[in-house]
Amino acid sequence: MRTDHYYNSCGEGKIHYIRWAPEGTPKAVVQILHGIAEYAQRYADFANYLTDLGYLVVAEDHMGHGKSISKETTQGYFAGGWFAAVDDSHKLMEIIREEYSDIPYVLFGHSMGSFMTRTWLSKYPQDSIAGAVICGTGWMSPAVLHAGKLMAESVCRKKGDRATDEKLQALAFSGYNNRVEHVRTPFDWLSRDHHCVDAYAADPLCGFTATAGLLRDMFGGMLHIQKQSTLSVMNRQTPVFFIAGGDDPVGGYGKGVQKTAQAFRNAGMEQVDLRIYPLCRHEILNELNRREIWEDVAQWLEKVTVK
Repeated sequence: MRTDHYYNSCGEGKIHYIRWAPEGTPKAVVQILHGIAEYAQRYADFANYLTDLGYLVVAEDHMGHGKSISKETTQGYFAGGWFAAVDDSHKLMEIIREEYSDIPYVLFGHSMGSFMTRTWLSKYPQDSIAGAVICGTGWMSPAVLHAGKLMAESVCRKKGDRATDEKLQALAFSGYNNRVEHVRTPFDWLSRDHHCVDAYAADPLCGFTATAGLLRDMFGGMLHIQKQSTLSVMNRQTPVFFIAGGDDPVGGYGKGVQKTAQAFRNAGMEQVDLRIYPLCRHEILNELNRREIWEDVAQWLEKVTVK
């Protein structure tokens, strides 16, 4: 059963979230953190698959995304910055745990949501998280991230934090179709499933140009999570499962994901699993072989939630 709810943001406005509840008492909670320029409802099929297995699934629309956009907010903007958005996600966990304090809690972060999840793991190492699935993540060159952040800061000074800039957007995303054969849309890098790509392209809540402030904050967040000092404070006992497409440009076609997983291991994380799916692009939950990936995630969830 699906229900919709709202709570006050740590930045501005109200945050919309969805609960997909199984029949009977849930065996665990899975919280999904979505990517940039999309929203929670896009994970409904995956969430329904998990509820059929007995999981309670929750997901919020981040500030400036989905139904969290209102007259008092700006599409594609994090009021209060990166950590305010991460705190919004953390606040959802606090809300859910008021009702379900005695069952395991797992994070599932995709793309920008994967960077937010990695931030969460370092900011809140005291949380008793049963595990984290880190999907469609990457490890970017610090020099490139610094350059992007400086450019975004320049746009913010000239046009304001809430302004958009096509050159800045191009810096962040324009090269993602470079290895795609027979390009049909600007979003073919997301999936080989044309139906999913076309639905994304037709959705006014997807694929929009992010504000300069959000890109500044995201580049800063990515720099933060790649620091050794950040990695070193994570709870070493938290199991982590990295999953990504082998043809995902965000993950450096697998190389950036492998580098991230190794950085977690080097930081002392005791259980780091990794699976890269050949030929799959960025949104592996929406890929042609999505069912295989859903099943792999379900098997891992069973492993970390059943004691």
